[in-house]
Amino acid sequence: MALNREEAGDGMFDIVIRGGRVMDPESGRDEIADVAIRGDTIVAIGLDLGPASHVIEARGLVVAPGFVDLHAHGQSVPADRMQAFDGVTTTLELEVGALPVGEWYDVHARMGRVLNYGTAAAWLFARKSVMIGLDLDASQSSIAFMGAGSDDMRWSVEVAEDREVDEIVALVREGLDEGAIGIGIPNGYAPGAGLKELTRICDQAYEAGCPTYTHIPYASNIDPKSAVESYVRLIGLAGATGAHMHVCHLNSTSLQDIERAAEILKRAQAQGLPVTVEAYPYGTGSTVVGAGFFTDPEFTKRTGTGYDAIQLVRNGHRFTDVGDLVTARERDPSDLVLWHFLDVEANDRHRELLDVSINYPGGAIASDAVPWSLPDGSLYFGDEWPLPEEVSSHPRSSGTFTRFLRQYVRERGAVSLMEAIAKCTLIPARVIEGCAPQMTKKARLQPGCDADIVVFDPETVTDRATFEEMNRASEGMVHVLVNGQSVIAGGELDRAAAPGRPVRREPR
Repeated sequence: MALNREEAGDGMFDIVIRGGRVMDPESGRDEIADVAIRGDTIVAIGLDLGPASHVIEARGLVVAPGFVDLHAHGQSVPADRMQAFDGVTTTLELEVGALPVGEWYDVHARMGRVLNYGTAAAWLFARKSVMIGLDLDASQSSIAFMGAGSDDMRWSVEVAEDREVDEIVALVREGLDEGAIGIGIPNGYAPGAGLKELTRICDQAYEAGCPTYTHIPYASNIDPKSAVESYVRLIGLAGATGAHMHVCHLNSTSLQDIERAAEILKRAQAQGLPVTVEAYPYGTGSTVVGAGFFTDPEFTKRTGTGYDAIQLVRNGHRFTDVGDLVTARERDPSDLVLWHFLDVEANDRHRELLDVSINYPGGAIASDAVPWSLPDGSLYFGDEWPLPEEVSSHPRSSGTFTRFLRQYVRERGAVSLMEAIAKCTLIPARVIEGCAPQMTKKARLQPGCDADIVVFDPETVTDRATFEEMNRASEGMVHVLVNGQSVIAGGELDRAAAPGRPVRREPR
């Protein structure tokens, strides 16, 4: 229904996005309309809304809420720029998190972020600090800090003493008090942690009214210590503590047991347990070479992949055996690697397995984007655009959401466009909005909501990054606005734009 100028408010709008297909998953709106913006807020949707200082022509294009990425480790200006071309307007470091949290937010405010940003409290970093005395440094990339402490792996493989558990819990609680939007529990990197400690951590999440973001302890196709056992344990933590347990990258940690894992998770949800999931549309994961599970004596048997499935990001080297990998870990445990756990391009069965996680009902799409690195393994934080040819990452750092739209909506018709947009916007926002109320104004295209908006061509939107050319920006995002400011206009990046704002928990 058209609004007249009085209903839309007096005066000229700052921006009107005119004539696009306006799609909002929460209200179900799907119609040709105009969207009017004043400042950082959507103020009207309809036709003939009145004059604007700037008009964006959107005929033939989809106008949708900006995408919310729950799982993004890049957290830098170059990473933001690449994700903007993927349709992301809010990018969050939740699986790992950061400590100290207040300092992390200060660092990123000074950085001048392009996208909205936020972090969880890092349980793993609290463990490293308490158990081996590692100094916490919120100015360092969370992914880089994941490789720290490899000379004393007690934090990874041992149960904490009661006194240590108290100190770990206190550090996590401090992070929540400083605004963390949940607790990152990458249990797979510290499988030695005991359930008494984990229940205490989950108690903190429940009391704070925020989720945990969990990387399950075991990625394995066989018992004991299988992925299925891990999900049963995660479900048990949800039932025992009441904590909202969010499953990170359901696809990569479930390996070839994804069908059974999905059945178990769906039954837990049907019983009302607070469990949610996310996945990304690739059969290749990425982590640091120092990850302890790579040196498990039964790694090949448990995962169904050999060491040649693990590849250094910076130079493409594929390992020959565990000794080769250990040599690389000793050189730099924070070196990024790719792990090709499913061959989705050549193996139809592997494609079916990936589909189970991507098409999971009510599941979010999340990238698990990793930072951009230079050939020497150091991380890239520069201002060049396009990114320098020599920097690399994982293609998901560039193309997760556009790949999902291209493959699952346009090419295969596996998901409707409205459902796909919900998986990229409303579903992830609802995971966190209980403890971050500002998210109730994001991931929606409605009057009164934040003007985080994407305008894209559904016929051409696509990822372009490959494992050979990782730093190719996605195409089809014609306009991207963050808090009412153009980050991408006419398919071109505004290099001066830095409208990103923090997403933080409000103390209860």
